[in-house]
Amino acid sequence: MREPSAVFVQADPSDGPITATRSGTTWSAAGATISWNDGAVEVTAPRISRVALRWSEKLPAEALILGDAWERSYGDLQWRHRQPERLLPWYFLAHDPRTGSTSGAGVDVQPNAFCAWTVDGDGFTLWLDLRNGGGPTHLDGRTLTAAIVRRFKDAGTPWQTLNAAVATMSTRLPARPEPAPVAGPDIGPVVGANNWYYAYGENFDEKAVLQDAATIVELADGHPVKPFSVVDDGWYPGGIASGGPWDRGTPGVFDDLAGTAAAIKAIGARPGLWFRPLMVREPGPWASTVPHHRPGRAFDPSYPEVLDGVRSDLQRFKDWGFELVKHDFSTFDIFGAFGPAMGSRLTAAGWQFHDPTRTTAEIILAFYREIRAATQDMVVIGCNTVGHLAAGLVDVQRTGDDTSGRDWERTRKMGVNTLAFRLPQHNRFFTVDADCVPCTPQTPWELNERFLDLVARSGTALFLSIDPAARTARTDRALRAGIRLALDGGTADGMEPTDWLVNTTPNDWRAGGETIHYDWSQPWGADPNG
Repeated sequence: MREPSAVFVQADPSDGPITATRSGTTWSAAGATISWNDGAVEVTAPRISRVALRWSEKLPAEALILGDAWERSYGDLQWRHRQPERLLPWYFLAHDPRTGSTSGAGVDVQPNAFCAWTVDGDGFTLWLDLRNGGGPTHLDGRTLTAAIVRRFKDAGTPWQTLNAAVATMSTRLPARPEPAPVAGPDIGPVVGANNWYYAYGENFDEKAVLQDAATIVELADGHPVKPFSVVDDGWYPGGIASGGPWDRGTPGVFDDLAGTAAAIKAIGARPGLWFRPLMVREPGPWASTVPHHRPGRAFDPSYPEVLDGVRSDLQRFKDWGFELVKHDFSTFDIFGAFGPAMGSRLTAAGWQFHDPTRTTAEIILAFYREIRAATQDMVVIGCNTVGHLAAGLVDVQRTGDDTSGRDWERTRKMGVNTLAFRLPQHNRFFTVDADCVPCTPQTPWELNERFLDLVARSGTALFLSIDPAARTARTDRALRAGIRLALDGGTADGMEPTDWLVNTTPNDWRAGGETIHYDWSQPWGADPNG
């Protein structure tokens, strides 16, 4: 990609942007030097907040634009006409409907900045957020490679171009192994039970967990790949999502978690456990100063003591016998907001991490790397984690917000959308997880069954929340077929949404030579009042 036509620098969040002075492929302003080295953006400065790189290159007025999301998507991924204020995290594609050509730009995974694009009538801009929390990062003269920028050329169709773009942005990652026919050193197809969407963290105990394990093993019907059985939120004292310490289960409910894990294994499943690594139930040392609805209880991951504690938690889970760990809520606990509320500001102004010498992206990367190193051969699921930073550091990524065992419309909006628009990230960044397929009395099985078929065919992670009260001969037939297909690795040639240019939850999909139409509509329609 050729160098930008202009560069702008903001040293302090309270300063306005300063146009940098160019000398060859180096720009200088506000004491900072920005160098362009064959796509690598290198920043040297005493303190820095943001850098913007501008390319004056017109795109067709009729172009449809696609971007990604800061962390999970929230049913909001879509092709749109040009919208200059629309923030496009990590990468963008522009499709010209007149010529059929698609092109774009993005940054490699694991950058040291939060990176987003905007596209307008006269060109496009890459915004590098290099702040530390809500203030400037004190680089103190250190040279930081903020991002490696890539340009994407047309690869035949918009779908093929997005696949090629994702592959380009992940070339520095180790190659992901092909799914194994039997789960071994690599994780193989990821299929399992998760109780969240019928229990919702309440009124479940070890007996219910073991019943979930028995159900998924029964429905896997002797497949050589063992399914997982995940104990989700609610297994510890304090209430839902209340935080650690993570050293015991709820008394009288989960008194012996090592015994629970062993019992799941004895049934024939692989045990998994949920936790929220950066939240504690009582205010304590090493707290973040981010404005938070639970003041003093969110950890600051730039403290070495916090990372020590996370390592200890993960070692404990491993010693208990769990083979999978799902870590959740860390983006919210770091920024004080979920993705849709982050926008271009990311977080509230004025606060900083304990260590102000690293960018927020660097601190999050260090946190993910510690988890990856501590889990060793455990399977790691990231939920509410930043996909472009977590790529290569989690095995499985929850790419969309929650589906639902109570409201089908939420499953359609969140699950189908994230699968359609982030499926090219599968087996390149990580194993994609579009979230659970519910089987509950509160949601229509005929629609959940279609979602089950789509996820199973896609070869992505398939987790199921199966309420024992919802099991019938019909549900069991469909569950068995979907689980076995997913354990086999899905449809050999994968899935492609064919109406994704005009539909945020595609109905039409291509699987090899077969075209499949999924009707996602409820007979009574969506309730506008929720």
